[in-house]
Amino acid sequence: MTPSVKIFADSAQLCQGALELTLARIEAVLARKDSVTLALAGGSTPKALYQALAQADLPWSRLQVFWGDERYVPADHPDSNQRMARQVWLDQVDLPAENIHPMPTESADPQADAERYESELARFFQVPAGAFPAFDLILLGLGDDGHTASLFPHTPALEVKDRLVTVGAKDGQPRLTFTAPLINQAHCVCFLVSGAGKQAALKAVLAPEGDAQTYPARLIRPQGELFWLLDEAAAGT
Repeated sequence: MTPSVKIFADSAQLCQGALELTLARIEAVLARKDSVTLALAGGSTPKALYQALAQADLPWSRLQVFWGDERYVPADHPDSNQRMARQVWLDQVDLPAENIHPMPTESADPQADAERYESELARFFQVPAGAFPAFDLILLGLGDDGHTASLFPHTPALEVKDRLVTVGAKDGQPRLTFTAPLINQAHCVCFLVSGAGKQAALKAVLAPEGDAQTYPARLIRPQGELFWLLDEAAAGT
């Protein structure tokens, strides 16, 4: 599907655009089924969105929250994506604990924890082994090296096509991450990209031709809708 690219004047307007898209997506999904499944990203741009969502009036018991990737650190570590989302959003609203599905990072065995999270996804979505569930909305960022989730350039995680969750790595440190095929099964994927440091990677990822091993975000071609929400600094305009 051809992506929808929207450019905002600055990061504040980007956050507002992301908020409006997220709320519209939640409303549309809940109009036709009982719950909506969201997979969250880490980083500073999504953080502003989560802070805004904490002020929204939503039927919180109908949201099911997951993470698309996670640093392999304890849940209370300052680098934890879960910790950030809980602090600025999830712990500020009446979201039932059983509706929050963090990636496990406590066993000292990243592969075992990746398999554990994969099993949880299969169980929650009630899909058989080898099948890929479809999230309603997956939020993603873009690194200045072209990575997204924890799919980093020239790493084995890019080649995993038969799993939902795998072990990524950055600078020798393990991370858990959704695989590209799982992300691509989503009904809607939304990239949030802010800052001039992203210009080169963004240009390479959105180019008609390119190398996904060098710019892994090129692997993301969902069956559903694909949005790129950019500020002018990232877009180079």
